Amino acid sequence: MSHEHHHHHHHFEGAATLNGIYILSICLNFAFVLVEAGVGFWKGSLGLLSDAGHNLGDVFSLALALVAFKLSTTKATEKYTYGYRKGSVLISLLNALILLVAVGAIMLESIRKFSSPEAVDGGAIAWTAGVGILVNGLTAFLLMKHQKNDINTRGAFLHMAADTLVSLGVVVSGVVISLTGWTFVDPVVGIVIALVILVSTWKLLSESISMSIDAVPENIDREEVLSEMKEAEGVEDIHHVHIWAISTTQTALTAHIVVAPGFEPENVVAEVKHHLRHAGIQHATIETERHGFSCGDHDCC
Repeated sequence: MSHEHHHHHHHFEGAATLNGIYILSICLNFAFVLVEAGVGFWKGSLGLLSDAGHNLGDVFSLALALVAFKLSTTKATEKYTYGYRKGSVLISLLNALILLVAVGAIMLESIRKFSSPEAVDGGAIAWTAGVGILVNGLTAFLLMKHQKNDINTRGAFLHMAADTLVSLGVVVSGVVISLTGWTFVDPVVGIVIALVILVSTWKLLSESISMSIDAVPENIDREEVLSEMKEAEGVEDIHHVHIWAISTTQTALTAHIVVAPGFEPENVVAEVKHHLRHAGIQHATIETERHGFSCGDHDCC
């Protein structure tokens, strides 16, 4: 019981920390949007105003990730027996699609610059790109630790990492062009950045689609789960195993186990669930069968 209490206390602390990171990131990026838009109006720069609009989209993506985080912790109701947790999976899919649109926009803009090359603006544009590296880079750094455990946090991390790369690309292009006059460097850097983002985004999209149709989550190894279950004392056989994502952070399992002679089903189920928690399964429904009987012989479903 003390182990369970420690686990839940640790989980609560982690959730509270992530919630604080999301709120801080949203405030930080929204403040940057306001400053950038203000400078854009002051300098009469359409480029800055356009980039402010783009960064406002990042704030929206962070807000979506925060909503998904909240949905993943909702409680069950009479109609929605898992709460609204599955909504976090749908938001991860939406975020992946938004990232794909962003990649497409970068590619199109880079291709356009090939046909009509132009120097990267200095002054306010370069200054804004530098601040963008700091703001987006800091946000990505804050999310980096948590992005391995939640696909929505990974999506938010990719958004901010992508913007950091774009801002860095603007600075690098500006320096190279000012030193060499090679205006083609700007679109080349843009295409390279887009391809780098595309690789990560494609994996995010694929995983989101898989979770949407109740495939086994990427972070769960089915064979490892079965191995953990078989380590429980009294388990003779396992079948009818189904594993799916309740939310982007929680996984469920249903299974039938055959209890060996001489073991109490309740004790075996308790030990199986203990092993499943080690394998990353938070919600398990186990149905037991006695040795010598199976679903083929009886309607145990």
